[in-house]
Amino acid sequence: MFDGANTVVLYEELALQDVLPVSWRTLAGVVDTETAAAYSERNVRLLQARDAMDQLGPAEAADEDSPHAADLMRLELKVNLLLELVGQLLTTNRPRPPAVPVRFNSLGATWRSTAAPLPEAGAQGIVEIYLHDGLAEPLKLPGRVASVMPDGHIKARFAPVGEAVADLLEKLAFRRHRRLVAGTRQPTR
Repeated sequence: MFDGANTVVLYEELALQDVLPVSWRTLAGVVDTETAAAYSERNVRLLQARDAMDQLGPAEAADEDSPHAADLMRLELKVNLLLELVGQLLTTNRPRPPAVPVRFNSLGATWRSTAAPLPEAGAQGIVEIYLHDGLAEPLKLPGRVASVMPDGHIKARFAPVGEAVADLLEKLAFRRHRRLVAGTRQPTR
């Protein structure tokens, strides 16, 4: 039975935990409303694309009886291979920050920075999180640094991200959590 011990929480809400390229870009002040709206629109598209990538996978057992199941499976494998190759090209041509353990949701993020100098607590800026190698752009989440630990752990609180972004982030975190719970319920063989 799942006891909730592995539930990932940040700011008292379910969060996504992964090892992803993350960076902090300090700004002189708070992001203006037009820029925040543009970030929100772009973030929605990125999260929808990530959601679509998660939906690519092996055909379900019920589809195996279909006369085209094998063709669809081959097509899905080719699309996945193409996405991986495009991702490799993108990362080669556009260097990304190093991948670090990160925990985030629509309220904020926490990660360990390997880049010096570390931001100061209270600094305004943008957290950039690259969700997948096949996506060229990162999520850009404006906010401020809530705390910085001497070992490089940074905790940021986001400005309101908008309802659509918040819903998609919650959906992504919930799917990961559901997979974790399903994995803990599987009997060991």
